[in-house]
Amino acid sequence: MPRKVVIVADPGIDTTFAVALALNDPSLEVVGLLPTAGNVSAEQATANVHTLIDVFDPPKWPKLGSALPVRYDADGTALHGPGGFGGVTFPSATRHTLHPADKVLCELAHEHPRQITVINLGPLTTLATALDRDPVLPAVLDQTVIIGGCWREPGNAGPAAEFHIHLDPDAAKRVFAGELNPLLIPLDATRKLIFSPRDLLDLPNPDSRACQFLRQIVPFGIRASSNLYGIEGFHLKDVLGVVAVAVAGCVSSEPHFVDVETKGELTRGMTVIDTRANPTGPPNARVATGVAVADVRAYIERILKAAH
Repeated sequence: MPRKVVIVADPGIDTTFAVALALNDPSLEVVGLLPTAGNVSAEQATANVHTLIDVFDPPKWPKLGSALPVRYDADGTALHGPGGFGGVTFPSATRHTLHPADKVLCELAHEHPRQITVINLGPLTTLATALDRDPVLPAVLDQTVIIGGCWREPGNAGPAAEFHIHLDPDAAKRVFAGELNPLLIPLDATRKLIFSPRDLLDLPNPDSRACQFLRQIVPFGIRASSNLYGIEGFHLKDVLGVVAVAVAGCVSSEPHFVDVETKGELTRGMTVIDTRANPTGPPNARVATGVAVADVRAYIERILKAAH
């Protein structure tokens, strides 16, 4: 039986790659695709999830939601281009009247108790608001995977902060205090997976909807990564959120107590992972420490080869 997942996403380039994999993986059933502001604004995120579903056209459409209004500036243009899809524009998908993303998440969790894994690929605003709305949510979810934070690696939104956590550190702090015991996949793990220009040329099944879409948007990310970071390729950061659920054992982790700095002048959004012998509290998350990169690449090849 396919594993039910709800993806919370701020659709940029790597997020789109992750969604393409999830929608084409027969071992996963994406029952919800919920937007959140991050790489793009709340309004753009809502539009982008409609576009993804319209373009990929999975056999069974997931429930969609509308991104919550936010107080932070959501702008990943430098890395993801205007609109989040590398500056490429697509026909406007049909927009439906949608419930707020946090409400949809809570409804799905109760509709499928102890069956849903949440894969959070953006700031934690939606997940935190869902916890505020429904305090029993941790008891009815199966698992939670969060792409975010950094440990020993430097940040990408400041010296000590990763982008997703930095944008809404108050939400992140509430999530780690919320008894979800998530798998946290920080930059230390996600930076191990780089999608090179050669990988783009070698994408299998070039006539599929998924690969045609990726071929249009990924080149911007590769060029931007070269200009911004001096690397020959694009970090498939959010892809690891899907792979961690789909491929058993591909991500190794350790239990730790995790908290988030919300007020520091230099460290706002810092993920504080307490490794002392007597930490502040008991472990409240599993922190990814390693990635089986070859297994991840094999998964990408296998899923895209059979994509429609």
